[in-house]
Amino acid sequence: MTTTSPDSGFSARASDHFPAGTVEPGYVLTEALGTDPASVFASITDEDRGFWERARNFVQNEVLPVIDGYWERADYPLHLVRRLGELDLLRDGVHVEGFPTMSRMAAGLVNMEISRGDGSVATMIAVQGGLALRSIAECGSAEQQERWLPAVAAGKEFAAFALTEPTHGSDAVALESTATSTDGGFLLSGEKKWIGNGSVGGVCVVWARGEDSQVHGYLVPQDSPGYSATKIEGKLALRAIWQAHIRLENVFVPQENVLPGARSFKDTARVLLATRLGVAWSAVGHATACYETAVQYARQRLQFGRPLAASQIVQERLARMLSELATMQLMVVQMTRLDEEGALTPEQASLAKFTCTRIARGIASNARDLLGGNGILLANRVARHLADIEAIHTYEGTETMQALIIGRGITGISAFA
Repeated sequence: MTTTSPDSGFSARASDHFPAGTVEPGYVLTEALGTDPASVFASITDEDRGFWERARNFVQNEVLPVIDGYWERADYPLHLVRRLGELDLLRDGVHVEGFPTMSRMAAGLVNMEISRGDGSVATMIAVQGGLALRSIAECGSAEQQERWLPAVAAGKEFAAFALTEPTHGSDAVALESTATSTDGGFLLSGEKKWIGNGSVGGVCVVWARGEDSQVHGYLVPQDSPGYSATKIEGKLALRAIWQAHIRLENVFVPQENVLPGARSFKDTARVLLATRLGVAWSAVGHATACYETAVQYARQRLQFGRPLAASQIVQERLARMLSELATMQLMVVQMTRLDEEGALTPEQASLAKFTCTRIARGIASNARDLLGGNGILLANRVARHLADIEAIHTYEGTETMQALIIGRGITGISAFA
């Protein structure tokens, strides 16, 4: 599947006098070029490549033909969540009984490829698989896992992860939502913000502070009395997925819905560590989309009687983008190898996220400028990625917080609580 940017909408009447050279051609900008300048993906296994190729086919045939409209309308294509489940692309490497093994490398490649298509769709994986599914897999009881893991992994049930609060983002460890014991369970009260899937039904993994002052996890059906969620309006990034502002007013959670393995914020942080590397992979996907769009546009766009690609300065800019992209690819592959060995540290995960989202911003900005005025059109792809990179640059920990985690590792001194 290929998409082309629209022409002016006019067709010239047959005439010897009509200046045909004024009619803009339709640019083909969404071909997957297989960009791998350092051959870092040459040695991946056939199993991992199978997940990657399935993700690529999904992007080319089902995401790219429709995503611009959903993004512009700020509409949530929930059917794509279900399709990700049907294609077994939703698990983010989490093991679920009855599903084939999905390595951490395969999960990274899927994150990268889906992000090359669209950041909102990649965030569906990050929320449903990376955060909610992983929380249940790592902290849930056998009964909770049997009830929820297959359904969430297959996209038959929607799932959310509610940690961030209106007044606690970077310092989520200080969250103030409470869980008070009552007969048969707990009453949850407080507010949560920026919760993907938090208003679409299904289950929400809510993190709240118990009477022991520790953070615990609770499985909360979104139709529970006292649970209300409002879609956050006016976003300028990740517009094709809905985040919610949630209010919990004495929401009753039965004892069987308490995650037994979530005993403190350290358990929450364990889930976040795994997804932080996934954000770095997503940044690689966004940067790949911007670079490949710039290459295709430079070959097809004629100015001064020749393709842009024939200009020395354009070639230098493309070479710089490719160099930066190779740096990102090398980093995420190496960090994922460490993760597969169980050796990845929080500082290394932060370094990957810090480096890759920062570089991706630069590649996107360079590509947008190279496309000139056409660079701000949704049909020409780059502007959507440019906006969405701003979101992933912030979520799972801002650049400043990643820098402080890295700095703590360098100096042995924590600059934050």
